Amino acid sequence: MSQTTPADVRVRVAEGPADREACFAVRKEVFVVEQGVDEAIEYDAHDTGSDTVHVLAEGPDGPLGTGRLLYGPAAAGATGGDPGVGSLGRLAVRQVARGLGVGAALVRGLEEAAAQLGLRAVDLHAQTHALGFYERLGYQAYGPEFEDAGMPHRAMRRKL
Repeated sequence: MSQTTPADVRVRVAEGPADREACFAVRKEVFVVEQGVDEAIEYDAHDTGSDTVHVLAEGPDGPLGTGRLLYGPAAAGATGGDPGVGSLGRLAVRQVARGLGVGAALVRGLEEAAAQLGLRAVDLHAQTHALGFYERLGYQAYGPEFEDAGMPHRAMRRKL
């Protein structure tokens, strides 16, 4: 693999089955293999839903990261039913791309997609070790810590 630099990273909305499979492969590598998340809970019906946007970060040698945005009815459970709030999730960056700004670029790409959909805010459930990352991007934590997939999380929100 060549040495990827931040200038080499491109983030775009995933289009079609091949892009979605690239997103799923990154998620499997990060969540299932690295973090030990049960593969049976990593993927859900929202992954192919009409109210889901996936973004894909790519470098010269292929996929580097991914994230997804749920909106409308798909986001209702995560956002308290507020139709003006999207739900950012499944943010994953391959180990070889960490430290290149890929995570921040993915979040900004998801926020841009949310704004284009007319959403006024984005919620997310952050692993507690990642709170500082999201805070630097303008997210504010709220509510108590909770467990998801066997790991501690906090809810966070950013107004667009």
